[in-house]
This record gives sequence, C-alpha cells and structure tokens, in this order.
Amino acid sequence: MPIRTGQNNRAGKPKRESAAGFTLVELLIVITVIAVLSSIAVLNLISYRKRAYNISAEGDARNAYIATQAYFNDHPDDAISSTAQLFLYGFLQTDNVNVWVGGSQGTLSVRTNHTSGDRTYAIDSEGRIR
Repeated sequence: MPIRTGQNNRAGKPKRESAAGFTLVELLIVITVIAVLSSIAVLNLISYRKRAYNISAEGDARNAYIATQAYFNDHPDDAISSTAQLFLYGFLQTDNVNVWVGGSQGTLSVRTNHTSGDRTYAIDSEGRIR
C-alpha cells in the first residue's frame, strides 16, 4: 500500500491510505445489532404463537357451544356427556385442543384449552364465555 508522506498516526508511524473493507469494531457492532433484533423477533414470535393457540381453543369453545345448541334442538330432554355426540352436529375438534362438554340444556358447561396455550375458556348454558 502506498504511504502518504508527512502524515503520522498516533504511534508515530506513517499513515497508510484507507484499505477497502470493514474494521473489527464495525463487524462486531453489526453482529450485535443483528443479535438484538433477532432476539426481539423470537420473543414476539413466541407470544404470537401462544396467542394463536389460545384463539384456537376459544374458537373450539364457541363451535362446541353452537353444536350443543343444535343437539339440544333435536334432543331437548337429553344431556351431553362427550364431544362424540356433537360430531353429527358439525363440531370438529382442533388438534391439541382439549374440550370438555357436559350437562343438559339448562346446565351446560363447555371448557377448552390448548395443550400449548396458557388459558382455559368456559362457556355456560347462556353462551357467555369466560
């Protein structure tokens, strides 16, 4: 590399003309920024995934409630004790969602949760979700 005359660096040695490329500090800063951004993205991904699991459990609770209403329309005096009775009324359980159904038309209870979610949803005989 050519040496400029008349210019010295801090150590008293002649300065070299700038070389193409990045310094180690610049590379470390870029790597640090990428690491911080990727950690933020991973944390958001985890929370969005958990929210999606909870939404699928809530959806199954609503669908099970609608299917129980159709069942009670055909069998007003019967009680429901399992989700198998709701299959003929259009209820299809989502994978990894636990569904518990029980009771008669006036005492119906539907509870759902996803195995990877963090909430349990319950619907009473009036259709109120908690």
